Amino acid sequence: MIYANIFAKFIYFLYLCAQNRDMIGVFDSGYGGLTILNQIRQHLPEYDYLYLGDNARAPYGTRSFDVIYEYTLQAVNYLHEQGCNLIILACNTASAKALRTIQQRNINPEELRVLGVIRPTVEVVPLRTQTKHIGVLATPGTVASDSYVIELLKQDPTLTITQQACPMWVPLIESGEHLDEGATYFVEKYLSELLARDPLIDTLILGCTHYPLLLPKIEECLRSKTNIQHSKFQIISQGDIVANSLVDYLRRHPDIAHRAKTPILDTIPTIRYLTTESAQKFEESASLFLAEPIRAQHIEL
Repeated sequence: MIYANIFAKFIYFLYLCAQNRDMIGVFDSGYGGLTILNQIRQHLPEYDYLYLGDNARAPYGTRSFDVIYEYTLQAVNYLHEQGCNLIILACNTASAKALRTIQQRNINPEELRVLGVIRPTVEVVPLRTQTKHIGVLATPGTVASDSYVIELLKQDPTLTITQQACPMWVPLIESGEHLDEGATYFVEKYLSELLARDPLIDTLILGCTHYPLLLPKIEECLRSKTNIQHSKFQIISQGDIVANSLVDYLRRHPDIAHRAKTPILDTIPTIRYLTTESAQKFEESASLFLAEPIRAQHIEL
């Protein structure tokens, strides 16, 4: 009986630890952030995660700065209320249009850290390019912000940067049509427009977390181009880059890493998925991005 009481208290202690530990929040306007989350979990499996997709109001790419800032701030506040004291904006548009304002106006860094995906991405570019001509494929919102141009020139002022808005790519991916002929048409259209403006581009940044799902078609299209003055492209996809950057960030901020890490070996790390859309629809669509079935919960922001 005594041992049973001790065991029950120990289980309750584990439960309290699980309830009180921090989580790492990952936010995207839709499903593309799942590609970032997937890579982060592979690099950092010992943490708890809470993913939020604002699918009901996606895509963000064509919305104004003010609306994107408002929506992103709502998501950040919600995740913080749920126990996330480190939040990754796994959305290029939110990172471009809302991150800096939120960092400067809305959060206390002693209580909450919010990180984006653009800076880690651009930091690797100077190491990849030989011609110093960079192409950025992104949503209209990210292109309009010029965030990639600004951050890339901070890394190397001698770079030549050409941006291409790809408004049809996200809808094609989220509708499951990214492997169809219609997707081929729009991949060829946007790449042709980009390379016509600068044939010296040798490095392409996939500036949206959805775009890795189009990588086979992008590579196929590039192989078919005969008017390009070089034969090999560097295609920069964000998942592994952002994950490695987060590993380094937590190494440099051990206090944050300690709070977020699962504190006891017996306590299994958890992951939860939230969506502003139908939970059933999210579960079905997430299968495009994840190699495992999930359960999602509907929320209102």
